[in-house]
Amino acid sequence: MMPFLDSILNSPILFVDMDMIRFVILTVSDSCSKGEKDDEAGPELMSLINNHFGNTSKIEHVEILPDEKSQIKDFLKKWSSHNRSDVIFTVGGTGLSPRDVTPEATKSVIEREVPGISLAILCKSLEITDMAMLSRSVTGIRNNTLIINFPGSTKAVGECFGFIKNVIPHAVALLKNEENLVSDFHGRLQGRRSVSPSKVKTNLVAQRSRVSPYPMVEVAHAIDLILKEISATRETENVDIAESLGRVLAENVYAKDPVPPFPASIKDGYAVISSDKEGIRNVREEAAAGDKPVDQPLQPGEVIRISTGAPLPLGADAVVQVEDTDLIKASDDGSIEMEVKIKVAPRPGQDIRPIGSDISVNSVIIEKGALLTAGHIGVLATVGHHTVAVFRKPCVAVVSTGNELQSPHEKLKPGHIRDSNKLTLLNLLKQYGFEASDAGIAKDNPDSVKAVLTFAFDENDVVVTSGGVSMGEHDLIKQVLVEDFDATILFGRVNVKPGKPTTFATCTFNGRRKFVFGLPGNPVSALVTGTLFVLPGLKKMENYENLRPPVISVRLNKKMILDPRPEYIRARLRKCSNDDILEAIPTGNQISSRINSFVGASALVRLPAKNSQGFGEICDEGTVLEAILIQPLSIEYV
Repeated sequence: MMPFLDSILNSPILFVDMDMIRFVILTVSDSCSKGEKDDEAGPELMSLINNHFGNTSKIEHVEILPDEKSQIKDFLKKWSSHNRSDVIFTVGGTGLSPRDVTPEATKSVIEREVPGISLAILCKSLEITDMAMLSRSVTGIRNNTLIINFPGSTKAVGECFGFIKNVIPHAVALLKNEENLVSDFHGRLQGRRSVSPSKVKTNLVAQRSRVSPYPMVEVAHAIDLILKEISATRETENVDIAESLGRVLAENVYAKDPVPPFPASIKDGYAVISSDKEGIRNVREEAAAGDKPVDQPLQPGEVIRISTGAPLPLGADAVVQVEDTDLIKASDDGSIEMEVKIKVAPRPGQDIRPIGSDISVNSVIIEKGALLTAGHIGVLATVGHHTVAVFRKPCVAVVSTGNELQSPHEKLKPGHIRDSNKLTLLNLLKQYGFEASDAGIAKDNPDSVKAVLTFAFDENDVVVTSGGVSMGEHDLIKQVLVEDFDATILFGRVNVKPGKPTTFATCTFNGRRKFVFGLPGNPVSALVTGTLFVLPGLKKMENYENLRPPVISVRLNKKMILDPRPEYIRARLRKCSNDDILEAIPTGNQISSRINSFVGASALVRLPAKNSQGFGEICDEGTVLEAILIQPLSIEYV
């Protein structure tokens, strides 16, 4: 983050209501795409964007492609369609090598050039090196996305970004056609929009509570509270079926046409008149899939060679597969069949799909509430639906808290740690179909926490925080929510390990209800509680039918010491040939700071609390327990 932004975030006067600039980065390099060389320029550009724009930006996607014009074009088209990004940076492929085709690919997709940006890059680069005159960078617009070519070296990327970074917000505002944003964006970035100081006082450390005022709730009760408070959305939107994977259907979908729309052959073979029975027949012509239906009716004694999926010729009422025939006569060059022998007498309707036999016209093919899969999308395409109505996804922001946190892209400073929680949570949500925005890092002071939450509430329905919910003097999330946002804390402690201080709160902001999931700061705690509590809430908002994660029975493969709280341990799953129940193998040390316990894990296995449900202090090897699946089922076999 830029120094002035960092100082703003730690002062009582803070920017809010910032529009997000969405960036996409494409590195074009044969060697990097093959893994022969590490991509250094792409990560450098990511760091520059994060440092300069901070909470006003989001990197939507990063990819590496070879120097192939068609692949570059397809990528640029994809990410400049359907309002998916504001700025696409390409890195590399702008030189004189025969393989350098990024400018040509860019020119083939843009609708208008923006030569001033390319000229500025060239002129300023020439002040540094004469070699800049060999670069062929192009800048242009496709739809409302700005596409900018950068050279491929890390040094050049840094220089070029520095030349143009200050015009990007203005350009994006113009492309969005938001006149007020042109001037307002810079004003907000410079802090002219302010947030009043927090009401929370932190100088009375000795008077802080030593006992949490929040009662401990069980996991099941916490989930029930979440699902009771959160309402399913009624807002819908129409999306292209190509973008509908993982969306929840908002209305029944009816078949516009029957499938198949004509009687179609199921086999490769011959269309025949069944009453002709077996015998030698003249082969009149061919009917292939995609051909116009044969309009001259088939006559007795004739057959028509037909391929799978082809429309049945008039007069034919059966298809005989090629395996049930013999060739009797062909043209001298073997290119034309003239006579074949039907060896098995056909039945009427044999190997024919009647009109509408798969899908009848006007029938309901997918019901409201379905979570759209690849199979659903195939059906939609089959019956001619190119758009569908789906429920609006909740807008979600993820916030990290802590003075010690810094971006994973930065060189680590003394006494600091990398902010892994935010990326972990963003990708957990993405894994389940929920795109979330990065709302930044709140420092351990009330003003910073209030400002970051204000910004996050302004654009989102749900805010997920990590850290700042325990009993430390710097754990301020609950206090700020209550005192500054008049929030209701539905629960502030859960009887679970890891994740005891997990918090769920609601408040009203600018007339709209907001939901806050305050997750613990330990990486494993954040990921476990995000799975247990955040995902069901988001699913409820989007009208999912199945709100809770799938649970299966597993057999523990080692003895485990029980905790006073029910504990969710990370485990791999294994199938033993002599056992119908999967075996759960814990993934090493289960301490809540050890995020690598999730690597390779397929399930969260629920250990009972010590001295509960007939258990003592130990859960023996072989005990059958419940487990939540957290990955597509991956099973080892022994």
